[in-house]
Amino acid sequence: MIGERTPVTCLGVSDLQRARDFYEGTLGFSPGTDMLDQGITYQSGSGTFFVYQSEFAGTNKATAMMFEVPGDAFDAEISALRDKGVEFQTWEAEGTDWTDGVASMADGAFKSVWFADPDGNIINVGSQLPS
Repeated sequence: MIGERTPVTCLGVSDLQRARDFYEGTLGFSPGTDMLDQGITYQSGSGTFFVYQSEFAGTNKATAMMFEVPGDAFDAEISALRDKGVEFQTWEAEGTDWTDGVASMADGAFKSVWFADPDGNIINVGSQLPS
């Protein structure tokens, strides 16, 4: 059954080399299977994601991919992203407090950031902090 299979996130991009520069250079992923210059897979934890050439790149205005990190690693992960020049997005959201691009929710129990790849695919890094 399909419910027993691991899903693969798919992100459409307009320029595969520019996407590779971002995912490999900026975010530090190692390339996996190269699909004849039409796309490439990346391993992340126990899952994978596929970046592929698409005329519809970046048209999704919602979060396309999320990474959950342990609470004690969150600040270091965010710092590493900032050091690579990643800029975080903010917006008005009830119950959310923002500090320097980092969202805090549920009285600080959850922290998250959102940013976009070069085509506008929205990526989230979030953490549930230890209580």
